[in-house]
Amino acid sequence: MRNAFRWRLAVIGLFCAFFMQLAAQEAGTVFNAPDERLFVESKWKYTYTLHAASNTIIHKADQNYDFFLYFRYDYTYQEFLNGKLTRGNWSLNGRSLFYSFQHVNKFEIVQLNKSVMVLEFTQKNSKGKYQYHFVRVDSKDAPFVKPANELPEVLVEVDIDGTQHNGIFRKKKKKRDWLAMLRRKNRTPAGPPPVYISIDLIGGGYYGGIDPVLKDFIKIKTDGRLIKEYQSVNNGLLVTKKNIPREELEMFADYVLKQGFFDFERAYDCPNQQCQKRKGDKPTPIPLRLAITYGDRSKTVTIAIWGKDNLNIQYVDYPKQLDNIIDAIQRMASRLEDTVVKK
Repeated sequence: MRNAFRWRLAVIGLFCAFFMQLAAQEAGTVFNAPDERLFVESKWKYTYTLHAASNTIIHKADQNYDFFLYFRYDYTYQEFLNGKLTRGNWSLNGRSLFYSFQHVNKFEIVQLNKSVMVLEFTQKNSKGKYQYHFVRVDSKDAPFVKPANELPEVLVEVDIDGTQHNGIFRKKKKKRDWLAMLRRKNRTPAGPPPVYISIDLIGGGYYGGIDPVLKDFIKIKTDGRLIKEYQSVNNGLLVTKKNIPREELEMFADYVLKQGFFDFERAYDCPNQQCQKRKGDKPTPIPLRLAITYGDRSKTVTIAIWGKDNLNIQYVDYPKQLDNIIDAIQRMASRLEDTVVKK
């Protein structure tokens, strides 16, 4: 009799565990690190704020409150709040999302799937935990404008006088300028365009100390334009802009090739339990991402914990050449001729 009762209890326990796991999967709850692919190029619309302990909705979006988030592939985000557009950087570390909003710089992902995202946070002057609830939206339902360097979704040919023909705008033919054609024919052929170069250095370091860093990234475009943004809690946002000569940019690209950057692994993560534990200790390490494109070669390398911490310990083993490349980028961005604007 006792054995039969124990057997029934065991079967009930197995069914309960199965249905709890099924419900968690259906809800999209994240117990381990979320899939970063659910963030890349995703757009979200805020719906309401929940006080987690009491399960009470304390704020709800209405027709006068528009809040959208856009997580881009280059680890930058765009935020649209009631007509105001702001930008910054985002990164993931386990279940922690580093993203700055309303004096909160770190959120815990408690639910994430293709339709719903829930971000949990605490505030210094409030008790308990709060949750922002979002629903995923299509591009056509979000207020974000596609950058000019990306292909438009619709191509329209506009008539000179604005006349529309069968629903399609067409451009009227112009009279041929024979003199201009002759000049173009006799013009010296232009040389091949320069090789495309793009550099993005995002994150790295640790979040904590007396002046925590909120934003740290360097971008160098193929025309040599360098933009560096560094923001901390106490010193605000510092924006550095300058132009790198093409010759120097090509020398750097050649240096990257010689350092073997495009042969490196895409990710360097923790090799042991000590390193995994360090991810959750204070000050919190911020993953570093380095993306370089040179011609038809492109690679993004992520380092879970870059460099050494305050105990002079390097937790992640990655090629020393990566430090050389990162140092060269930081030196290009930190020369004395920088134009710095404090915002």
